[in-house]
Amino acid sequence: MTRSPPVDYDVLISGAGLVGACCALALAPTGLRVCLLDKSPPSGQQHDPSTRVSAINRASENILRAVGAWHAIARARPAVFRRIEVWDAASTGTISFDAAEAGLSHLGYIVPNAVMVSALQETLAGHDQINMQFGDAPVAMAPAEDHVTVELASGTTLNARLVIGADGAHSAVRELASIRWDEADYHHTAIVATVTPDQAPAETARQRFLPGGPLAFLPLDDTQCSIVWSVKSAMAEQLMALGDKAFAAELAEAFEHRLGTIHAVSQRLALPLIRRHAANYIARRVALAGDAAHTVHPLAGLGANQGFADGAALAEVIGAAVARRRDPGGHSVLRRYERWRRGDNALVLQTMDFFHHLFGTDQAVIADLRGLGLNLTDQIPLLKNFFLHRATGLAGDLPRLARTAIP
Repeated sequence: MTRSPPVDYDVLISGAGLVGACCALALAPTGLRVCLLDKSPPSGQQHDPSTRVSAINRASENILRAVGAWHAIARARPAVFRRIEVWDAASTGTISFDAAEAGLSHLGYIVPNAVMVSALQETLAGHDQINMQFGDAPVAMAPAEDHVTVELASGTTLNARLVIGADGAHSAVRELASIRWDEADYHHTAIVATVTPDQAPAETARQRFLPGGPLAFLPLDDTQCSIVWSVKSAMAEQLMALGDKAFAAELAEAFEHRLGTIHAVSQRLALPLIRRHAANYIARRVALAGDAAHTVHPLAGLGANQGFADGAALAEVIGAAVARRRDPGGHSVLRRYERWRRGDNALVLQTMDFFHHLFGTDQAVIADLRGLGLNLTDQIPLLKNFFLHRATGLAGDLPRLARTAIP
């Protein structure tokens, strides 16, 4: 009888970004030996000119606090938002959400992605059973009865009981596991930048729905905002070709000068918008999480929050298996995770598709109907609170870490 090779790790996580690092921290209490692998250098050694930020909802804040990373994030003084204002360019429809009206201290935070990754990796350094390896990535995987043999680009071979793909939309783990990937191009591009408007954002996240796509101004501090402007890809090319002054003028006009003139614009980033969803979240001793499993339109700012929920849910089902002395990479364990998260993520993707098409037309009849819908929702407290709790992540089948009370 052929003996199995020794297992180097219980869990190998490919991708040390937001989702992979958070999942590794959530696994720390289980005592499992975890290898966190990333093809990039550690966050402290990266030159990151990116202006990408995430709107972190209350559920994700709970998760980040529970795994011990929030203290390091708080040192960077992330921008809190206590109010959301939304209005439609093609109708009179408006809606607003206020934390105080819902009995909440705040609705969420706007946090630079680089700040969160750095905080998560810093927190991981305090866990001896989690080994972080940078500058390497899987190039081959061979699942066996009780382990997966993973060959890395460096030539190293590792054996793990479970491999988690948290390595982004172009996931090597997903490809190596032959998991099918459904994809639909929105033919839109999101322009991301940091801007300085005349008026202070006043702890308010604002979004205007234009016929070409939504434009969001997210508060970064008392003077600056992060903007996410989703437009048709041809228009994005034109906007990206403008000088800063001309772009600032177009931006202020598109936003109805709600915050006055735009005085400064950072380096702009153009991100093609593509809807993606894995047909399966699991394969033999493999699980996917975050962008490796799904990417969503940014109009509601839910992408990072979905990923954190994936990581927390996966860690929860693995922890429950370990507590019952079951194999953490077994099919029944991973199937529980897939049933839990795939349906919820599919609903989010379908909802964002619906809003994208609903607000992506300037047909008068549709514009009038959606305007009426926004205004009615704004005036019905029960309905408004339903949407607010969904947006803050405080509703639905939440992982245990997401339900932890915020001090």
